[in-house]
Amino acid sequence: MNDNVVLGEGTVVEDYVVLGSGFSGRKLFIGEKSLIRSHSVIYAGNEIGRNFNTGHGVLVRENNVIGNDVSIGSHTVVERENLIGDGVRVHSNCFIPEFAIIEEGVWIGPSTTILNVLHPPCPRFEDCARSVRIKRGARIGGGVIIGPRVSIGENTLIGMGSVVTRDVPDNVLAYGNPARVMKRIDEMSCPPGYFDVPYEWVK
Repeated sequence: MNDNVVLGEGTVVEDYVVLGSGFSGRKLFIGEKSLIRSHSVIYAGNEIGRNFNTGHGVLVRENNVIGNDVSIGSHTVVERENLIGDGVRVHSNCFIPEFAIIEEGVWIGPSTTILNVLHPPCPRFEDCARSVRIKRGARIGGGVIIGPRVSIGENTLIGMGSVVTRDVPDNVLAYGNPARVMKRIDEMSCPPGYFDVPYEWVK
């Protein structure tokens, strides 16, 4: 662990973790009661809130701002300069590119890939790539691909294996390749019968 790392009280760092690497010239802050599991690498310049949890082998590049109660699953890569809100859950084997905005309470299923530039490699990458936003409470199924210049609405559900190529509004279910709006969230049912409507437990 480098001397540019500030850890909150009660934070646990397991073996073979690298903290504070990179060339940002800034400190790495990780809040209290966090758990950084083995073989994770977190670069300098990140500002991370309390109760942060990583799986094994997570990579977090420099200068992200990550809220409280965020969990990032094993072997997920988070590139630089993202904004990740409180209570976000990113499952294993995901790819989060640069400059994404992921708002509070978003749930991202395993093996999801987010892309951020239309024509790689682009000399205007730094400008063009600032284009992806996943809004508060959205849920992204496993194996989804989210394309550049896409916004996903609040409380929206993207079905597993979908390819999202255009904006999706609030409070809908969308799926397919390309993903299309199929119905509103409050029109969905729970096939096992445990709930009248999926997500009624978050109201």
